[in-house]
Amino acid sequence: MCNKENKILIFARTLPEHRMNRKKLHLAEDIVFITLAAVICGADTWEEIAEFGRSKKTFLQGILSLKNGIPSPDTFNRFFAGLNPKVFETLFLSWVKGLCKHNSGVIAIDGKTVRGSRKEGNRSAIHMVSAFAAANSLVLGQVKTNQKSNEITAIPELLKVLDIEGCIITIDAMGCQTKIAETIIDQGAHYLLAVKENQKELYNNIIDTFRFTNKEKLMQYEDVDTGHGRVETRSCTVTSDLSQLSRVEDWQNISALVKIESSRYTKSSGVTQTETRYYITSLHSDAKSIGQAVRSHWSIENKLHWQLDVSFNEDKSRKRDRNAAENYSVILRMALNLIKTEKSTKRSVKGKRLKAGWDNDYLTTLLDF
Repeated sequence: MCNKENKILIFARTLPEHRMNRKKLHLAEDIVFITLAAVICGADTWEEIAEFGRSKKTFLQGILSLKNGIPSPDTFNRFFAGLNPKVFETLFLSWVKGLCKHNSGVIAIDGKTVRGSRKEGNRSAIHMVSAFAAANSLVLGQVKTNQKSNEITAIPELLKVLDIEGCIITIDAMGCQTKIAETIIDQGAHYLLAVKENQKELYNNIIDTFRFTNKEKLMQYEDVDTGHGRVETRSCTVTSDLSQLSRVEDWQNISALVKIESSRYTKSSGVTQTETRYYITSLHSDAKSIGQAVRSHWSIENKLHWQLDVSFNEDKSRKRDRNAAENYSVILRMALNLIKTEKSTKRSVKGKRLKAGWDNDYLTTLLDF
């Protein structure tokens, strides 16, 4: 008998039916629940998801109706290939809001190409732009673009559906656009945008500012990390002097320029690597706080993109039928959010997935957040 209180089933029941009646042998909620459970436990392909369902049939019968047994691999594929991804992503946004009532701190926005989604004859794979809450390691939402250059139009679309009031939005140089800054300010948030030579005039103006500004007028903070045979030094320098910017009025609420200098000394090789990055921001904060916000941005690489590729094999996925790749990416982000939200054990993502595969009670706990 169905457990009507299970939150994933409640979520799945909100999906509008997209299949013809004569082809509906399995409930949508059963298909979504089995897929999510299987992915949490380590399944990567439709065949593995179906095999998971068969091996866990007794467990699943206590939760799902399964009137016609476990769906076949082709059924899973057809269901997600035919599902409207915009609808699925909208419901995902609503579901995440239930996990995290109010967002705060740094929200990092960045894109990731799902390399295995490239179809034969197509030049590019799908590119997903995600918003990631650094404080609680949750994916807040995502939108698809056809290529990386389309992030400029995708980012405002994503921002407009997120609750970002009071947050700090960090974006790499692709998102350093006046309209994006305006959208962030209009929604009551602050921006911290990387600047590179794609904004050549702004980039050179910032370099000149730090070159000619009296050091006594600069705010600075330095942080040193040692470990794993390396010594990493990061220096954050901030100035509110905007006089060198030729078009300062274009950037709504801009308040400061930021320079991040980092060096990494590797003891074994004796080699030191250095890098300098520049940012603009609407924040009125000290150098330490801004430097920490810059570091928080990289959580989207380490805790989302890296996990999706290494733990969930997203780049190796070959789901290419219509909307399958895009919808499957939502499933992966749901699985990661559920794993990150569950705090009863301090295991890694891999450890929690193994435990879920072995322990039905723990899997039930994960699936009911």
